[in-house]
Amino acid sequence: MSGQARIGLLFGSFNPVHIGHLILAEHFATRTDLAEVWLVVSPHSPFKETANLLPDTERLQLVELALAGNPRLRAEDIEFSLPRPSYTIATLDALRQRHPNHDFVLLMGADNLPGLPRWQESARLLSEVDIYVYPRPGTELPELTGFPRVQVVAAPLLDISATYIRESLRTGRSIRYLVPGAVEAVLIAEKSYL
Repeated sequence: MSGQARIGLLFGSFNPVHIGHLILAEHFATRTDLAEVWLVVSPHSPFKETANLLPDTERLQLVELALAGNPRLRAEDIEFSLPRPSYTIATLDALRQRHPNHDFVLLMGADNLPGLPRWQESARLLSEVDIYVYPRPGTELPELTGFPRVQVVAAPLLDISATYIRESLRTGRSIRYLVPGAVEAVLIAEKSYL
């Protein structure tokens, strides 16, 4: 697989996309062996509260707006056309079929790693895919025995949440510098999350 471009996949609802996502994606795209990082916008899950979730296409458009002009980062909507709920292994299979010349790497916060063995087809996922894990504020890394393809990558620790941004919008507080300016303008103009 050495001739294939290595692409990092950062999954999320991006509700909304914020600078924490962008700094993390840029860090992986420019400080690791990855050629690009794709932000995989996940459709709403039937198992999660969706009252505060913007429609899929709106969240995708905000991610595209946030990434405009950066050739190493891209928005990916493949999960919009897959059965729901979206399972990471199914998304990877679909991406591999669509992009056979790419080698995909999962990017995941340390807080998600302990639950990985409970994911759909986790044994296959752990044996087939490299996983780059980044630290999360307040989360200790689990023991990595049993995760042979996991590599811990030091990355900036940013404690910024989409929940905080949504609450700020609801209460009329500033979100400047928490999201790119173009995203801020759309969220305010559209009265998102009000």
